[in-house]
Amino acid sequence: MSVRLDLSALRQIKWYEIVLRFLFGGLATVATGLIAKSFGPVVGGLFLAFPAIFPATATLVEKHVKEKKRVAGIDGVDRARCAVALEARGATMGSIGLICFAIVVWRFLSGGAEWLILLSALLAWTATAILLWQLCRLSAHPRTEEIKRTGPHS
Repeated sequence: MSVRLDLSALRQIKWYEIVLRFLFGGLATVATGLIAKSFGPVVGGLFLAFPAIFPATATLVEKHVKEKKRVAGIDGVDRARCAVALEARGATMGSIGLICFAIVVWRFLSGGAEWLILLSALLAWTATAILLWQLCRLSAHPRTEEIKRTGPHS
């Protein structure tokens, strides 16, 4: 599976779906701030790895896949479940990468050039995400291979 940018998908998104994503993201950010205020920045920082818009994204992916299959006269529940599972896998890889980012910043922030620390943290996130992506590709389940081949929103 290759990673690609599909701008045509933007035409399928409704305005209220974007608002819903911002709402979920804002709520996750507020919750993280409250956790940091109550338990300190180290604990609060761990929650920054939560993909803030994932709950909204998962709901919308499920809705879009089911709708597309319904129009084609097919029950899309199973396909929608698999598409959301692939989205969750990607969100998990990104979250693990963000944890690596946070560890690098936390470990080296007290001394050194900030730009170099942030660049190192970005490289740690990127390397982690690519490594996890490659590991998932090597150990993929046959059903997810079918979805990858035809696309999660097919």
